[in-house]
Amino acid sequence: MAPPTAYPETFARAVAGLRSVTPRAEIALEEGGAPQRLAPYAFALSATVLRDDDDVATGRLILLHDPTGHEAWQGTLRLVTYVTADLESELAADPLLPGVGWTWLTDALEAHQAPHRALGGTVTQTMSTRFGELAGPPATGDIEIRASWTPVGEDLAAHLTAWCALLASTAGLPPPGVTALPEHRPAGTA
Repeated sequence: MAPPTAYPETFARAVAGLRSVTPRAEIALEEGGAPQRLAPYAFALSATVLRDDDDVATGRLILLHDPTGHEAWQGTLRLVTYVTADLESELAADPLLPGVGWTWLTDALEAHQAPHRALGGTVTQTMSTRFGELAGPPATGDIEIRASWTPVGEDLAAHLTAWCALLASTAGLPPPGVTALPEHRPAGTA
């Protein structure tokens, strides 16, 4: 049995901050393998967002730590995320969607007081239409948000809370404490 690895204090505190967060009930977090070539130390979380027992969004958050620092990061810690969700085709085709998706991230970081620097990323919207032997359901779409930022400080609880808010927004969940109204269907319709 290999001896336990001693982690630098900065990394250990950052991981402890991430582990201290309990997300809202619709978000299931799970620790998983982190990429080993991006930084000397790494930690990863995966998330699945459920709405009415259906997976509606997934995500991955990776904490990287390089004790010597990294010029592009402007620090020694870096958070990297990938979030994706299926969307109705009308929403996926909206030309404003990428800007809205980016705002979900920036607003979440601000609202949860997660100080950061060197924020960058992409928002991709895609549409898929099936043909021939793959013909089936109508056109579908999705959104992918890829981003990274350098947290200011070592307590990352606010950053994980903000990331969970990003997941919730991407999945179309109502804010915590708000119950979505059921769809109203006229009498006599299914």
